[in-house]
Amino acid sequence: MKLFIDTANLAQIEEIASWGILDGVTTNPSLVAKEKGADFKETVIAMCNLVDEVSAQITATEFKEMKKQADEYHSWHKNVVVKVPMTVEGLKTLKYCSSKGIATNTTLVFSVPQAVMAAKAGATMISPFVGRLDDIGVDGMELIADIRQAWDHYNFDTQILVASVRSTEHVRRAATIGAHIATIPYNVFKELPQHDLTDKGLKKFLEDWEQVKT
Repeated sequence: MKLFIDTANLAQIEEIASWGILDGVTTNPSLVAKEKGADFKETVIAMCNLVDEVSAQITATEFKEMKKQADEYHSWHKNVVVKVPMTVEGLKTLKYCSSKGIATNTTLVFSVPQAVMAAKAGATMISPFVGRLDDIGVDGMELIADIRQAWDHYNFDTQILVASVRSTEHVRRAATIGAHIATIPYNVFKELPQHDLTDKGLKKFLEDWEQVKT
């Protein structure tokens, strides 16, 4: 499973990339806005120089302008993946991008029919938002399992990207269900390497080593 980080903070990306496990980044204008004074284009290009796949979200809502933004983002760097919303206009944009060889990530997916339509339109990735489903009392990871089941029936090439991740449990279930990618916020990434038994075991090893040395 690929591991992406969901952020626009370059220092966070550099830190997680230094672990040797980071495959990509997902971002959007809202995340960039949190980084005071950051320029969207410059930030995306800087990310592309750190990882192989950077999902950058378009802001237009009509096909004509969405297509124009997709072409523009694609021109910035070969590692840009154009993030397109799951709407009818978005489906048209996915089809256009597919015909032009532009990688895409369909965002704001909340149902199996939406996922299937995005795949049929040529999406490179789809992003079901599991945390937002959890917020309304629905188990978001069940949607991932349902999409994975549909994919096993039809062999879609589109990658399933688990988005709106809120916990290490989301990451665990994404891996066991068979999602292709999970995009993870920085604070959850920091929790992933941790386990009490690892800490206890390391402490015991070091204590025993001190006895050997003496």
